[in-house]
Amino acid sequence: MQAFIHGMVLAMGLILPLGVQNLFVFTQGVTQPSFLRALPAVITASICDTLLILLAVEGISVFVASFVLFKILLLTFGIIFLCYMGWITWNSIPVGTTNDETKSVTMKQQILFAVSVSLFNPHAVLDTIGVIGTSSIHYVEKEKLFFTLACILISWCWFLFLAVLGRGFGKRKGFRQMFGLINKVSAVFMWLSALYMIFSSTI
Repeated sequence: MQAFIHGMVLAMGLILPLGVQNLFVFTQGVTQPSFLRALPAVITASICDTLLILLAVEGISVFVASFVLFKILLLTFGIIFLCYMGWITWNSIPVGTTNDETKSVTMKQQILFAVSVSLFNPHAVLDTIGVIGTSSIHYVEKEKLFFTLACILISWCWFLFLAVLGRGFGKRKGFRQMFGLINKVSAVFMWLSALYMIFSSTI
């Protein structure tokens, strides 16, 4: 039980801060015509987080910390994808200006974007692998299993909650009319994240 609670608290601390991944899942809850249509983003983000958590627990953090080239490649992919996603978000059609089918992204786009913000965000990857991986070394066998399950459970529940929350806000007319501005703010946030990665890599 102690390991399970520790895993829950640790996972919540990592996943709660506002980030590109959270913004994207929330956005899909708002823009998709139904909650079911937002599930590809939720499931993909959850699976990616599950993969990162499993890799962290299995000790991949040691590998990441040992190879500078791997970090550079991860950083490069992250910057490219954030810039691309920012451009897509900035130019997306505002909610309420057209029908649901044209304003919402396709299932393929949801999966691609969710993978990119989950696996090609260096800070998210290194935080997950570093923090969760480091914490997991204090547990063995069943304790490590419960610690891992807790981290994964929080991840799935959080992304489902974000989509449901987005869906609830999306039904409000005033909020939907403001979503064009929210898209612009999200795009700027993505570009600033990319710039921060560039800046932090040069220090």
